[in-house]
Amino acid sequence: MFPFFFRFAAALIDKPLWVMSVVPINLPDTLRVVFDRGLIGIYHDWCKAFNTYPQTYDLLHTNYLFGNLTKRCDIEDVVVEMDRIMRLGGWFLVLDIMETVTKLTPILCLLHWETTLYEGQYLVGKKGFWSPTDGKHG
Repeated sequence: MFPFFFRFAAALIDKPLWVMSVVPINLPDTLRVVFDRGLIGIYHDWCKAFNTYPQTYDLLHTNYLFGNLTKRCDIEDVVVEMDRIMRLGGWFLVLDIMETVTKLTPILCLLHWETTLYEGQYLVGKKGFWSPTDGKHG
């Protein structure tokens, strides 16, 4: 079966978007499938910083990524890294188990993301812009 996240990327191929599939290094190697479909892809260890210079992203989609990562690194570190590589107004789509979604939601809220849960497993977030309200910088 063609993995959901590759079908998602393939569905966007005709849109004016740059779609890159990131294959986690600790999961089965599916990068060949990405290349066979004419898509762009790389390997990456999400427990480490993701070199994006000079690119930032408008959309990030994960498919049961966090469950595997939390065995090796802190979920907060991964979310902060994903926040760093996203543009203001960017979107985040997470498909995962409810336990993971429950952990992600307060972290995203602390980072000033607006989040919504769909069908009990799809967490959708939009990165917002914020600044201190009183204008004082401690």
